[in-house]
Amino acid sequence: MKWAQRKAFMEAYKIKDFLVSSAQHYLPLLLGAFLVLIVGLWLIGRANLLIRLYFKKSKLDDTLEGFLSSFINIALKILLFISVAQMVGIQTTSFIALLGAAGLAVGMALQGSLSNFAGSVILLIFRPYKVGDTIETQGVLGTVKEIQMFCTVLRSPDNKTIIVPNGPLASGIIKNLSTEKTKRVDLTFGVSYEADIKKVKELLYEIIKSDSRVLEDPQPLVAVNELADSSVNFVCRPWVKTEDYWDYYFDTVEKVKVAFDKNNISIPYPHQELIIKQNLLKEISL
Repeated sequence: MKWAQRKAFMEAYKIKDFLVSSAQHYLPLLLGAFLVLIVGLWLIGRANLLIRLYFKKSKLDDTLEGFLSSFINIALKILLFISVAQMVGIQTTSFIALLGAAGLAVGMALQGSLSNFAGSVILLIFRPYKVGDTIETQGVLGTVKEIQMFCTVLRSPDNKTIIVPNGPLASGIIKNLSTEKTKRVDLTFGVSYEADIKKVKELLYEIIKSDSRVLEDPQPLVAVNELADSSVNFVCRPWVKTEDYWDYYFDTVEKVKVAFDKNNISIPYPHQELIIKQNLLKEISL
């Protein structure tokens, strides 16, 4: 019994000695690694701030600024974690191999994210749009605020933030509304069949040409476009500068309505006529 107790005591002493020696060896390493991690993350944050300031001072394209800042941030954090692991005693070669295997597994699981990253690279190479452009894509319309590693951030006309993945963007249809300096305004106005066509055309031409925002070249067009069920439809196609598009559009619609009212030109709208024959009234009265 005494021998068993002595043996158990010796085993406990060995375990205690092992824990103490391990703590003396690894605790400074763990504390140092933790300190390096905290300081490293703080330095990376400061570095990202300085990098963004440098990009702004160097007048780097806003399209590249967000992408490069995000990429550098992720790369620095990966290097920091590898350094911390090496300080603890983890072999970096095996760690990198393990990281590569894990990356492959994660890559198989996150194929959509990788396609979004590839889409970001394609967008930065071919530059179908840049920060500040107004685009229409994937069923949404907005102004480009930022191009990130995996997505593009848009601001809608009603000031909502829209996040669109870059993968579908790079492989889909993109309408860039800011590329060209001029734009054609397509307007359609319907008048009644009783209206004088010649007078309507002259009135529309007068409204268009009286606005200084309308460009002389290409020349504006006013023409009868359709003989619809209840109206004669005219198309007006003036050209304006891109930045004047919406202001001119709304102003012209209002001017045309006021001019039509002033000249007694009616704009048809859905209505029903009730016709009651005289004989039918007599039968009802009887």
